[in-house]
Amino acid sequence: MPESDHVDHIQEQWQRERPDVDVSPQAVFGRLHRLADRLRDELTSVYRQFGLGEGEFDVLAALRREGEPFELAPGELAKHTMVTTGAVTKRLDRLERDGLVQRRESDSDGRGRVVALTPAGRRRIDDAFTAHMRNEQRLLEGLPAGDRVDLERLLRTWSSALG
Repeated sequence: MPESDHVDHIQEQWQRERPDVDVSPQAVFGRLHRLADRLRDELTSVYRQFGLGEGEFDVLAALRREGEPFELAPGELAKHTMVTTGAVTKRLDRLERDGLVQRRESDSDGRGRVVALTPAGRRRIDDAFTAHMRNEQRLLEGLPAGDRVDLERLLRTWSSALG
């Protein structure tokens, strides 16, 4: 068991000041919050190496995962990236400016629009994704393989229970 941490210290203070309140949930949420902040910093530093923010990486990755011809309607991109269509538009403006995506009329619906990866966009996301996976492997190195499996199962179960 790792030594005492900042969350332990906060819990000890609350237990002293408010012994009438069960502060045990803080042991999970406090650590998850601190870990999420740290992981976001670690992940976005890799994206920045490729001239991408977190949002741009998400858009390029969603297009790349679609397979040939690597395109989606803007509304579909919003669903895949879990942001509003307005946020997607801002991301697409930046990506199009950088030559990584292009917007055009849909072949199947003249009123609709699609967003497609350009060859430069495909190269960028392929390189960034490879580095991203190496980084995630590095970040998991401190956990034994069995603990990783247990953590994945616990997170899936908890996520499912929350709906």
